[in-house]
Amino acid sequence: MYLKELRIVNFKNIKEASLEFSPKLNCISGNNGEGKTNLLDGVWFLSMTKSFFHYPDSLSINHSQNSCALIGSYRMDDESVNNINLTITKTSSSTSSLSDKLLKRNEKSYKRFSEHIGLIPIVMVSPSDTAIINSSGEERRRFINQLISQIDKEYLTELQNYNKLIAQRNRILKADEVEEHSAELLESIDYYLCKSGEYIYNKRVEMCKLLDEYIATYYSRLSGEAEIVHLKYSSDLSRGDFKALLQKNLQRDFLYKHTTCGVHRDDFLFEIGVAEDQMYQLKRCGSQGQQKCFLIALKLAQFSIMKELNGGTAPILLLDDIFDKLDMKRVEYLLSLVSGNSFGQIFITDSNKVRMEALVEKVGGACKNFNVSEGVIFENEKD
Repeated sequence: MYLKELRIVNFKNIKEASLEFSPKLNCISGNNGEGKTNLLDGVWFLSMTKSFFHYPDSLSINHSQNSCALIGSYRMDDESVNNINLTITKTSSSTSSLSDKLLKRNEKSYKRFSEHIGLIPIVMVSPSDTAIINSSGEERRRFINQLISQIDKEYLTELQNYNKLIAQRNRILKADEVEEHSAELLESIDYYLCKSGEYIYNKRVEMCKLLDEYIATYYSRLSGEAEIVHLKYSSDLSRGDFKALLQKNLQRDFLYKHTTCGVHRDDFLFEIGVAEDQMYQLKRCGSQGQQKCFLIALKLAQFSIMKELNGGTAPILLLDDIFDKLDMKRVEYLLSLVSGNSFGQIFITDSNKVRMEALVEKVGGACKNFNVSEGVIFENEKD
């Protein structure tokens, strides 16, 4: 499966582009701020129906225009073609509502965007990934949710249900006065909340076990076996039955006016050390180089798991500015790894065209080269 052709109209600073890509390696060069990352975000948008950087949809429209469009043609593993068309239009009443966005597959509109998630699996490595380590648990939950949602449609449905139920429950908890029917309503909400929450918890347990194994392997290869790393899952539900936890914390929930236990509070802990009995938090004790190496291992683990659980279909891999993340030895290893038969289509960006071409030539493999300047993208023809 790969993106064969992409047309862009008024997406961020890219006013117009019609591009044909290699099914394997695509190298995008250009100075910082010219639009390289915007191109990758456009590819991500067509898979996930939203920006990788969590921006409101309206910010994807060129500031001088009222709408933008992304049109991608994908060659699937069974040789069929999927044409994905996504448009975003500004309205006077809202700048980012879902009603402003239209998504079509082969000219047929989706009723729900969630139906599209997983059709075109994708993984992105970006400098902004440092937030997964250094920011709040929300960033780590978002990463896990994006990973599982591309594999398990039921997970995405249960996650959406859970978030709606939490919002309903919190509205009751925030009410100035408790109404007569509140207890019955809470009981009903809690029943369905437990059903969704337990499904999410069990899927996260399974995923974290897989991630821990793959991360350890990739980190060892990238670091030269200098340290060991682990991913651990922290959840309220690991301490007991969800229904019992909700009942136990009900008075506290009314006091704080929100639900104080559940999978919406989950976190994922990253540890590093020289031995199993000498492990420390990566966020506090890991060097910048160790953190960067861990993030690469994390994304490679994500790639491997998605391929394994998607019947062997390799996700599209987007590598944004990885040369500034790792030393050249690790970059060479990474490129040699991803240029192998286990990986599918790859997009890679760098501000140093000569450096990228030299490294790509060193690892071998056919590729296409593009240059981006002030939002204008053109293919570099080989001599």
